[in-house]
This record gives sequence, structure tokens and C-alpha cells, in this order.
Amino acid sequence: MKVLIIDDERAIRRALKEILEYEKCQVLEAENGKEGLDTIHSNTVDVIFCDIKMPILDGMELLHQLKEEGSDVPIIMISGHGTLETAVQAIKIGAFDFIEKPLDLNRILVILRNVKDRNNLVQETKILKTTVKKIKGSSIIGDTTAIMEIKAMIEKVAPSDARVLITGGNGTGKELVARSLHELSNRTKMPYIEVNCAAIPSELIESELFGHEKGAFTSAVKDKKGKFELASGGTLFLDEIGDMSLSAQAKVLRALQENVIQRVGGEKDVKVDCRVLAATNKDLRKEISEGRFREDLYHRLAVILIHVPLLNDRKEDIPVLANHFIQLICSDHGIPCKTLNQSALIALQKVNWTGNIRELRNIIERLVILCDQEIDGKDVQKYANAKD
Repeated sequence: MKVLIIDDERAIRRALKEILEYEKCQVLEAENGKEGLDTIHSNTVDVIFCDIKMPILDGMELLHQLKEEGSDVPIIMISGHGTLETAVQAIKIGAFDFIEKPLDLNRILVILRNVKDRNNLVQETKILKTTVKKIKGSSIIGDTTAIMEIKAMIEKVAPSDARVLITGGNGTGKELVARSLHELSNRTKMPYIEVNCAAIPSELIESELFGHEKGAFTSAVKDKKGKFELASGGTLFLDEIGDMSLSAQAKVLRALQENVIQRVGGEKDVKVDCRVLAATNKDLRKEISEGRFREDLYHRLAVILIHVPLLNDRKEDIPVLANHFIQLICSDHGIPCKTLNQSALIALQKVNWTGNIRELRNIIERLVILCDQEIDGKDVQKYANAKD
């Protein structure tokens, strides 16, 4: 936990720092409100201890400014002349707690524990909100042999910490397999962090994965945790790993071998504990032979292989998928559920689904928006370019 102490009395800062460092906290110091505000703007901190009476910018003014900026960092106000009225005012503005001088060790330890509990709860709530948005209607749908085999494989593999490499074309649902593996694992209550390696510029991928120290490069104005650290205890999903640079691949390999990472610009090893799942739409064996992917990394990732078939190879699942999506989309739009008649389902099965499940969902949404209550084959031919 990183803690900032803002107090114009050096003795108070020293005493509080000794207590916090004994509790394994990393401590930053500032001797007035302005210096404290600058420190907050250039560093990521988990909690702030702030004196009320200070020169240049006092604690109450600092508290006001941080709350106006929308900061959610817990702030504990410190006062040598504490009154109930001052404490109530600070709490009303948004302070997490209020303590008086001389500092009481037990009181500080209780506050630290409460802050940790609060920060954990905030993080879990953020993850839960993100997860709810992503998994709404995201269960693996289908009854074909290939899909049933994937579901069976997930049930067997999920409880272990084995790394899994998921292959398949764009839009086939590789991310659903990864999320299902996490949800059925022993890490399900811990973070699920997803990184799309293809969407991040090569010069930023290492900072995104491993974090960076302040000053590591021009825009690194404060320390930043990477995805490996954020996923520690949970699951890290590296989507489209075939697009990762060789430099980043080498660092990922070390993280998998030793369970440690180094932030960009840093020299200290940081221990991490996350289960790594990876996915790609590329033929990694071919990428290896052409020198674009490390063979040793491939073997580290591909402990278990799961291949997700193209939608064109599982067209028997289209009716159940289409009906699933139409219910979900109508619910999202707040309209009565529309229906796909038999001719519509037959027409959908004639489409060449180059975009796989993702394309099917988009077409169903188009049909919901543009068509009447009952959607028929002519509608599909008009809006999905179905083949005869």
C-alpha cells in the first residue's frame, strides 16, 4: 500500500512514517498542502494522511479540491486541535476518517485495516461492474459436437492453474472460452484482466503488461501498475497474443517462468501470481517457423489447447444462437421480443459467416432495428445478403 503523509511538522511525519513502514507500506511525504497536491497529481497513492492546519494550503482546502476533482482516494484528516465540529465537517466534505494528535498507534492500525478493506471492496465492485457488462448473455451457446467438447474441456481444465491457448478465427468466441475458464476456476473471486495485444501499439505493450515507473518515458508522470500486477491472484487473458512483439514475448516468458516482472524503467523484481490464458487467430506454428513467435513461449502457453470452430462449421447452432441474441438485443433496446420464423432461420443458415459469431450478432441487431415484429426469410436476404 502506498501512503502519502501531508504535515508541516517533521516529527509527526517521522513518527507516522515509522508506523506505516513497519506495516509494510510505501510512504511518500509532503510538508504542506500545495506540495501534497503536486505529489498526488504525479503519483498513484492508496491513502492520504493530511494535517488540517498547514501553511500555503491547509488540509480542509486540500480535501475540498480533491473531492472537486473526483478523487476517490481515502483521506484521513489529522488535527492537533480536534473538535467534534471539525471532524463532522471533514467527514461531510468526504474525509474517510479523522484522528487527533498525539497519534494513537492502535487507532492508526485500525484505520489502515479499514482502508484496505474499503479499497478491496472498491476494486471488487469495479471488476464486478465490468464483468457484468461483459458477460451479459455471454455463455457459450450451442449443441454441436465441437461445442459440447469445448464445454467438457472447460469443466475439466478450469479448476486447475494450467495455462490454456485458445485458437480460432476472429469473432468465434475465444474470449467466452477464456471467461468461462476463469468463472469455473478457484480464482473466480479474484480479478479477471483482459488485454487485446493487437489493439495496443508495440511501443506501449510492455508498459501495459508490466507497468512503468515514474519518469520511465516522457508521458510517465507517475507510477503505474501493469496488467500482470492487477491480475495477481486472478486470471490474465492475453487476446491475440500472436500480434505481440518479440521483445514483449521475452518478458512474458520470464514472467511465466519465474512469476516475477519488472516495470518499465524499474530495476526491482515484482512477484505476481496470475493464471495466464492466451488466444490467437494465427497459426503460431507458422509464426514460429517464420521467426515472428518464440517457440519456448508457445510451449509455455500451450499446456492445454482449445480450438473454437468457425460458425460456418457449426451452422446447426445458428437457430439457437439467433434466438439467444434476439432476446438479448430486444431486452437491451427495451422493446417486446421479436421473433424469427422458420424461413428466417433457414436463410440465416445460408449466409457465409466470414465474421463468425460477432457478425451473426450484428446482423440480428440490424434485423431487430429494421424489421417488423416477425422477421422472415426475405428480411434476412435483404439485410444479411443471404445466399440462395
